[in-house]
Amino acid sequence: MMKGLMAVALAWIPLALTGLAGSPPGQGWVSLFNGRDLSGWKVPEGDGGHWKVVDGVIDYDAQSEAKGDRNLWTEQSFGDFVLHIQWRFKKTTGLYPMPTILPDGTYKTDEKGQVITQLRPNADSGIFLRGHRKAQINLWCWPCGSGEIWGYRNDKTMPAVVRAGCVPKLCADKPVGQWNTMVITMKGDRVTVQLNGQTVIDNVQLPGVPEEGPIGLQHHGGINRRTGQMSPASSLIQFREIYIKPL
Repeated sequence: MMKGLMAVALAWIPLALTGLAGSPPGQGWVSLFNGRDLSGWKVPEGDGGHWKVVDGVIDYDAQSEAKGDRNLWTEQSFGDFVLHIQWRFKKTTGLYPMPTILPDGTYKTDEKGQVITQLRPNADSGIFLRGHRKAQINLWCWPCGSGEIWGYRNDKTMPAVVRAGCVPKLCADKPVGQWNTMVITMKGDRVTVQLNGQTVIDNVQLPGVPEEGPIGLQHHGGINRRTGQMSPASSLIQFREIYIKPL
């Protein structure tokens, strides 16, 4: 009997250590992804297996068959927290007409006031905070870099300091195909985003953000029904090493 208990204990230890192997340093981190399945996540009803786990990472192909919300949400809700997550785009999905985002959150225009765009390779996803689609941390290939907060930056009713604060201070993204590490700190109605060790969003206020809610991984793009081609802003993306520390 004793030998059996020891065998069970010894078998459990490596599994436990494996589960914590990618956690950030320090105490209080809770894993949101076990590397095996989507336990703890709400898979969209009717998804058809497009949100799945492949080789220990969450894999998405931007083709969910769900009729309604196609995003992947945590079952739990969170208030103040630090979120650690790694992500990478598998490949770009076409050329997208990208504008230049100016430091104040507006777009660069020509002498006629028309927004200037340039076709660039793109892929697109995001991370929703507290269940609020407006509080979306953008993951994309735009020149300004990931971390941009689209819903607040484009809301012209927001104070100028808010719109400007939602523009990344620099592009810290790694090339498509490589893993990025993002750390998002949410305290009250303020958020800070670090990408690959650099602060890209610094304690910006998000007025009206809920006090708590789930974390969401964004569906974006997919097959264009008119052309039959993949949209040039599709979330061909993978996620891993997802940990949260409630504050």
